[in-house]
Amino acid sequence: MARIASIQRVTKETQIDLSLDLEGGEVSISTGIGFFDHMLTAFAFYARIGLKLQVKGDLYVDGHHAVEDTGIVLGQAMKEALGDKKGIRRFGSCFVPMDEALTFTALDFSNRPYLVFDAPMPQERIGSYDSCLTIEFMRAFAFNAGITLHQKCHYGSNAHHITEGLFKSLGMAVRDAVKVEGEGVTSTKGML
Repeated sequence: MARIASIQRVTKETQIDLSLDLEGGEVSISTGIGFFDHMLTAFAFYARIGLKLQVKGDLYVDGHHAVEDTGIVLGQAMKEALGDKKGIRRFGSCFVPMDEALTFTALDFSNRPYLVFDAPMPQERIGSYDSCLTIEFMRAFAFNAGITLHQKCHYGSNAHHITEGLFKSLGMAVRDAVKVEGEGVTSTKGML
């Protein structure tokens, strides 16, 4: 059974076209924000998913709408591609060191969206990317995918390294959580 999704979202602030394949495939990202493209490419690589994404946003304002709306659409696509979630491992976690920074992600495809984010950013900007947008992306992704998501930077002094560690650990945790290991739903309740 294919675990794929394609979503288009058009608002007055953004136009997004996204295709997702949980079994892998091409990764092609264009959001107009170089550092964000780099982070999403790293996420897809470590999650071992196929991801085609085109975003046109109101970048003359700033990157907020493009980043947050990308999180919304990616979360919706993840939820759609997983369907009834039968057989998936459900939980995933990963530590990622990036030079001086150590980051951690733990998540649960529980259908109970929640975000705990503890990763202060020492610098306000990473290229044209506002470092405060990382939490906005993670919140939008978690709530639209139905994920309980916890992320923490244990220590670090470089916002680039911290953010990259968070996206990579997210990818690796997603990879583990969406693995098919059985036939039923991974829940003592019998449903998610």
